[in-house]
Amino acid sequence: MILETKNIFINQASGEKEDIIRRIGDIFASQGYTNEYYTQAMLDKEKVFNTYIGNEVAIPHGIEEAKKHILKTGLVLMTFPEGQDWGAPEKVKVVIGIAAVGDEHLDVLQKIAMTFCDKAGVEKVLTMSEQEISELFEGEE
Repeated sequence: MILETKNIFINQASGEKEDIIRRIGDIFASQGYTNEYYTQAMLDKEKVFNTYIGNEVAIPHGIEEAKKHILKTGLVLMTFPEGQDWGAPEKVKVVIGIAAVGDEHLDVLQKIAMTFCDKAGVEKVLTMSEQEISELFEGEE
């Protein structure tokens, strides 16, 4: 399972982007998805490339060299109904941390792109429970 319900955090209060990335990294490390170095790799990626992808969605993930710090594929998803500043033209409402082994990130990115191809997809996710979001990502809808 790529997106477990325990890794979905709905209705989060906004904060500093870096703190949110650190929290995602801590979750990945504490659950064995990555080692502790992956958090810094996600922060490094954000410095060179904003992970905002449009439609109020950001996908923080590590720089390419960080692949060695990923132990298994997983996601952490957080929703920010009031919006979260991500250093982009618009605030984000969904943040999806990605840790993916090998080419598995391609499948993950495709699922994210399909789910959030427009703002209606974002608005739908904002109304869903953790279980519904997990099922959406696992394709059990």
